[in-house]
Amino acid sequence: MRQQKYGFSGGAGLILGAALLWGTVGPAQALAGDVMSPAALGGWRLVVGGAVLALLCRRHLRGLRPALGRGLLRPLLVCALATGVFQAAFLYATDRTGAALATVVALGVGPVATGVIARIVTGEALTRTWWVSTTAAVLGCALLFVPDGAGPDVLGLLTATASGVCYGLYTVYARRLATDHPGVHLPTVSALALLLGAVPLLPWTAGSVAALAQPAALGLVAWLGLAATALAYWLFSVGLRTTGAAAVGTLSLAEPLAATVLGVFVLHEHLTAMAAAGSLLILGGLVAACLPAAASPVPARREPADPLPAEPGEPASAVPASRERRTPSVPAPVPAVSRGSGTG
Repeated sequence: MRQQKYGFSGGAGLILGAALLWGTVGPAQALAGDVMSPAALGGWRLVVGGAVLALLCRRHLRGLRPALGRGLLRPLLVCALATGVFQAAFLYATDRTGAALATVVALGVGPVATGVIARIVTGEALTRTWWVSTTAAVLGCALLFVPDGAGPDVLGLLTATASGVCYGLYTVYARRLATDHPGVHLPTVSALALLLGAVPLLPWTAGSVAALAQPAALGLVAWLGLAATALAYWLFSVGLRTTGAAAVGTLSLAEPLAATVLGVFVLHEHLTAMAAAGSLLILGGLVAACLPAAASPVPARREPADPLPAEPGEPASAVPASRERRTPSVPAPVPAVSRGSGTG
């Protein structure tokens, strides 16, 4: 597979913008308080975000019909399932472990899962840039994960890990969809994936309609649906077409970095020395992921070996043109005995 060069001009900036918006999900949920269950909140986020994105992309909806019969349906369903499970698992983990820890664990697993799944599903090579940037970023997440004396919530950590794997699945299959169907409008596909992913959460969503009467709940759903879903998925979908899946997984680590910064300056959480070092490592990994990949050295062209002399009667065009540009060599002696058609 041809290796791509990554950089902000190649879509990494859009991916980073989406990750920063996604990084506000946990802190926004913490600010709003316990206004509704995680499954209901995830359902509302998908419904609002998917509906707004579909409205913005409505003129491209009809163009998806032919592609559905040419292999688009399978990656679309995988993206939808991964989106629905991610929302419920991530918001549940946030509710149990807190915004910062859930985001760090989910997105710490994300780049590893994305790279491994991309290798298995599409055969995408894991470049040296990916190894360096992902190692730095995951080590940073590990430092953020160092407990401060309280025992970890195992169920919350497991659901956060599951959401990271779902993120990897979505990234790889969305990238595969973009590669196999270059004419498809990816934000439109994302809108369908969001709406389909909301279907399993409809029982919780429908049961929480009354909660929208609270200003905190309405404001939270509006932010998560409009900014952290519709806008973020539009940025992600556009940037995905020119950025490899493994690099996307690493760039997504801007999300826990944003969540940590918001936790310190908005939620007034205390940032330990370990957490500060981890944040710097994540930032270093993001910078490394945005650097262009080193170009492979072009092997020197070898001149073809001189072919055997043309047999008498063989057309002159059979002799390579490159021989005409060389210094003429001493002609071979003419055989004493003629073999018919040769010059005497």
